[in-house]
Amino acid sequence: MTDLRIRYFAGAAQAAGTHETTVAVADGQTLASLCDTLAAGNERLEKVLAVSSFVIDGVVTKDRNALVSKAATLDILPPFAGG
Repeated sequence: MTDLRIRYFAGAAQAAGTHETTVAVADGQTLASLCDTLAAGNERLEKVLAVSSFVIDGVVTKDRNALVSKAATLDILPPFAGG
């Protein structure tokens, strides 16, 4: 198990109720399984995570099979609106 720093932005932070947290991740854990864990019991966050992009240690991905077990930081970026 390693600690993963998770930073939530915009609507993701509102849905999560925080801007940042740290969670323990198991060896071989994927982004998909982490999202399931994060969204457990929080339907609003589940919806946001379903449409979000992710930055794992500075690398942008939408690949839900990406491993997070060796990462230090995960940024969660929901779609942004603006002009």
